[in-house]
Formats: sequence, structure tokens, C-alpha cells
Amino acid sequence: MTEKVRLQKYLASCGVASRRKAEEYISHGRVKINGQTIISMGEKITPGEDLIQFDGKNVVPPEEFVYVLLNKPAGYVTTLSDPQGRPIVTSLVKDIGHRLFPVGRLDLDTEGALILTNDGSLAQKIQHPSHKTNKTYQALVQGHPGKSKLRQLEEGVVIEEKITAPAKVKVVKHYQKQTLVEITLHEGRKRQVKKMFELIGNPVIQLKRISYGKLHLGKLPTGKHKILNSRDLNKIFL
Repeated sequence: MTEKVRLQKYLASCGVASRRKAEEYISHGRVKINGQTIISMGEKITPGEDLIQFDGKNVVPPEEFVYVLLNKPAGYVTTLSDPQGRPIVTSLVKDIGHRLFPVGRLDLDTEGALILTNDGSLAQKIQHPSHKTNKTYQALVQGHPGKSKLRQLEEGVVIEEKITAPAKVKVVKHYQKQTLVEITLHEGRKRQVKKMFELIGNPVIQLKRISYGKLHLGKLPTGKHKILNSRDLNKIFL
């Protein structure tokens, strides 16, 4: 007898989205079980017996999991669709032949490393705070933040009444009126890096994510992607 599983877990395992995002889709009424729209989180289904649909399309487990590292260009949104008609990141990986979704997000004007996959379990692992997956960014900021300001970022600053977790910060290069700073953190709060630098008075001019853990973007050209193997995936959690 097939074991029942939670609806959001099934959606994630089928590559619709991460479990957290799948819950959002359910709450918005975009998922049906046997023709009935579901908006509660407690529903369980029997794979292979119940008909699950997302936005009117049948949801079935993928034949294989695929993992992609994309060097996201500025101007692309990290969603599966956009009501404003802006370009979406999945349009850059159409040649893969699988329906992929982005793991986490990067702002419209932020560039750099973005993982896309159809493996909801891995996406959940990368994003869940308990795994503390490090993500490293290079931020070009206005002015020249001194050691005391950078130490504030390392120790934590208060954003929306909650202190940020400790971060690693180092200056990469000084320019006449700007500074290139590298910052590593494991949190994924919305616009976190930009808000952190705003708080110390050095707003971000340009932001690029360069790695997940020890998985580096390297020389991957902007807008291009590469397939990840098991060795690459292990680097994410180092």
C-alpha cells in the first residue's frame, strides 16, 4: 500500500517548487486534489492514486533530478512567471529539457550564482536555517566603510527588530569613492545584504552572489549555466 504524504512535500518532490514555496501556491488556491481546490496545509495524498494539479497541469514525479548553476544577469526575476512581463530566470535554462525552479531568490538587479533544480528536497535543505548554508556576495558600496562599521556587520545589526546572524566580511578593493566588499552569511532574509550596508551608511551600488558554500561561480559567463554533479552538490554544504 502506498504511503500517504503531505501535499506540499509531494509538490516539492515533483519539482514544482521548494516546500515553502509550494505551501504558498496551495494557500493561493493554485493546487487541486482530484479536481478540488485545496488551500489548507494539512492535506495528505496517495501518490499514484490521487490526481494532483498545479495551475491546471497534472503533477507527476520527475524521471530524474537535475541541478544547474546559473550566472544570473541583472534584469531577470527569480520566479516562474511575472505579471509585469519581465524576463524570468527559467527562460535561460530552457535547453535543459526539465521544468526547473530557482532555489531561493536574487533581486531583479542582483547578479550571480543561482541554483535551479527539480529536486524539492535539496532546495529545502539549502534554504532551511538549520543547515546554515553559506552564501558569499561581492558588494560594490558607496564610500569606504571603516573597520568599526565592518565589525558591526560581522557581529550582527538589527533589521526589522531582529539581529542578523554573524557574518564574515572583508574588503576586496578600494576605489576613489567606492569599495568592493565580500560578505558571507547563511541567512536569506529579503534584501538582507543591501539593508545591512544601508544601516552602516554605505549603500550597495552593485551586488553579485559568487558562491554557495564552496561551490563557486568561477568564470561562468553571465547568462550561462552548467550542470552540477554530486561532487559539486557536496561543495554547497562545506
